Amino acid sequence: MRSAIARLSREFPDLGPDPIVLVVRTCREELRGSPDGALPELVERLARQRLRVSLD
Repeated sequence: MRSAIARLSREFPDLGPDPIVLVVRTCREELRGSPDGALPELVERLARQRLRVSLD
């Protein structure tokens, strides 16, 4: 999940690291039943969507 946090931190620099880490961790927990191979991409996509919505 570190790579997702790093990419999202670059994409949303105004948010700071703490909200991004929280969103990524929450998304990971919600998607825990997903296949392991798909989990990193799914977590990052869901987190990105939630961060975008939070900025609107």
